[in-house]
Amino acid sequence: MKIKLLIIYGMLVCFTFAREAVANNSVTEEVKKTVDEVVRIVSDKEMKKPGAKQERRAALRNAIGSLFDYEAMTKRAMGANWKKLSTSQKSELTGLFMTLLENSYANKIESYNNEKVVYVREDLDKEYAEVKTKIITTKHDEYSVDYRLMNEKGKWRVYDVVIEGISLVSNYRSQFGQIMNDKGYDELISKLQAKNKEIKKR
Repeated sequence: MKIKLLIIYGMLVCFTFAREAVANNSVTEEVKKTVDEVVRIVSDKEMKKPGAKQERRAALRNAIGSLFDYEAMTKRAMGANWKKLSTSQKSELTGLFMTLLENSYANKIESYNNEKVVYVREDLDKEYAEVKTKIITTKHDEYSVDYRLMNEKGKWRVYDVVIEGISLVSNYRSQFGQIMNDKGYDELISKLQAKNKEIKKR
């Protein structure tokens, strides 16, 4: 299964290296709080030590997991196929998808290189919101990364990330849908498990 690492990397850079000022509003502040915590973790000298790798990875997972709604992301990535799954299958798939995203960016997130994020604007539509940002690299390249969030019992959670107009959820939906249509659920699980093992070895 082909995973588009550009999308994942763009998502990581957004989380890890934001330093620009942000408007004082609730949804953007939710994103910024996670950014600030991730920056603290990757900047911590003790966390950078080789022996602290597992502790560092766990701290990063907790920080980012507080903002991302992995179940909502998995549900949207599966589309109509989500309703065909049992409760246990939904749980299994969500866990593997979460691990895939975590493992993918864990291997990149420590490569801090002073990338910056400019918070462009925030769009609100009742229980949904979109925080638009712009990434500026050290070579002065720029690209857009937008967070799509929904309000769950008073807390804003990310359910999609759009990099340069490409939706993370839509990207996976096309991949998951093709696998489900061709070979079914067991093959999707097998490919996710294999991908997670491959990334974990890096």
